[in-house]
Parts: sequence; C-alpha cells; structure tokens
Amino acid sequence: MNRLLHMPRFVRFGIALDTAPEWRWLALLALALWPTWWWMGQRMEDGSDDPLGLLALAALGGLLWQHRRHLRAAPRLGFQTAALAGAVLTTALHQQLPDLVVALIGLLSVAAGLIAFLPARVATAPVLGLSVLSLPLLASLQFYAGFPLRVVTAEASRCLLSIAHTVERTGSSLVVNGQLIIVDAPCSGVQMAWLGYFTACVVALATSQSNKTFLLRLPVVGVLVLLGNVLRNTVLVVLQASGTAVPDWGHEGVGLVVLATVCGGIAWAMGRTGTLERATS
Repeated sequence: MNRLLHMPRFVRFGIALDTAPEWRWLALLALALWPTWWWMGQRMEDGSDDPLGLLALAALGGLLWQHRRHLRAAPRLGFQTAALAGAVLTTALHQQLPDLVVALIGLLSVAAGLIAFLPARVATAPVLGLSVLSLPLLASLQFYAGFPLRVVTAEASRCLLSIAHTVERTGSSLVVNGQLIIVDAPCSGVQMAWLGYFTACVVALATSQSNKTFLLRLPVVGVLVLLGNVLRNTVLVVLQASGTAVPDWGHEGVGLVVLATVCGGIAWAMGRTGTLERATS
C-alpha cells in the first residue's frame, strides 16, 4: 500500500474516484441493477402486484432532488461500500435466490448509495424504509400474512359486535345474528399497512426527524393501522348484518375515510415534536 501511495497515477486515480460527481455514481449504480428494474416492471405490468412501489421510488427521487444542492462532494465510505457490495451481490445471486430477495438486496444498495451522498441531517432509517416499500411485495404479503391478519381483524370485530349482537367467529368468517359474513382478502389491511408505513417514512423525512425519533414512533403506525382496519371491518359488518344494501362505492367510501383518518393520525404522530424521545433518553 505504501508503494501505491507513492505512485502519482494511483494517487490521481484515487482523487478522481473520490471527487467524481455524485450523479455518475448513482447512475452507474442504477444501471448495474437493471435486472432488478426489469423484474419489478414485469411484475407490476402483468398485474400480479399493485404498483404502489412506484410511489416509494418517486419519494426517494424527490428526496434526492430536494437535497441536490447539498449533496456531499465525497461520499460516506461505509455506505458507498455497502452500495457497491449490494450491487455485486444482486448480480451474483441473480437466479440463485428468489427474485424478491434479490430485489430487496438491490433496493437496499440503492438506499445505501443515496445515503452516502445525502447530508448527515437526513435520517437513514426512513430512506431504508422507502427502499423496502419500493418492492412489489403486496401480493406476497397478502399470501403469507393476509389470512392471519383477517383472523385478528375478525376476532376484534367479534368482540365489538358482541356488545349488541349475537356473534360467532369461525376462521376469518363471522356469523352475526345467524347471517354469515366473510372477512375477505381486502379486509386484511395489507394495503392500509403499506400506506401507513409509507406515510411515516415520508413525514419523518419531510420534518427532519432523527433515526431515534422515527424508530421510537414506528410502533404507533402498526397500532393505528390495526385499529383502523378493525373499525372499517366492524362498520361494514354492521351495515351488512342490518340488512342495509350498501353499494360498492359505499364500501370504498368507508374504506377511504378510515384510511385518510389513519394516515392523518400517523402523520401527526410522526411529525410532532413530542416528549417521548426525551423521556426515554
């Protein structure tokens, strides 16, 4: 190494590498991950998953644009190394691991590449969170976690409805006053959870919250999403059990109102200047 440091060409190469414009690094990183982008585009185009991940990618792009005049001249070496290692792993593990796992490694490397150039005041945890939310993973979440979430939602609704109705639960189905009502896949709350965590990440970055504040408040997101989903399901079950003919737009309207309320609560909880962090420090 000492011999290399005394070689002018090596030193000039190191200086050029260290001071290369950030957009070149990020463009090369994005180009190296083209198989990941191709797979994500195919999965969204064929209808096998919702394209909500595009919102997370747009949020990352907006964050980079917002801080474009304050990017580091020299990247943070640890994050830059992680980004390059992630890109290499993504290429090496292509067709060796499930596509979703490979894409996760690739998007985390993109996040590391962004963090390497972003100012130190930008929290890293929400950036990593947005990179995970960029994945086309809603269908997978619905497949693996949808039924357990529906069971939890149905049981919570049963407890609430039993105050005024005769209710029994079997799996994710409810029998209310002798009428069978199925808690189906849209009632699992997977999409609401995605939007809730997306709101948390965006608000944390917009209000310049620290990593500690973001992580301490993150459990609030899960609580609000669960309560909102139970409330939505209970209202819809009550309407159906009462014999009220609710059109499709009525179901969607109830869902949108609850979703807006949950996301509003998450934004308030994540963006406020509270005392929870000081109490735990």
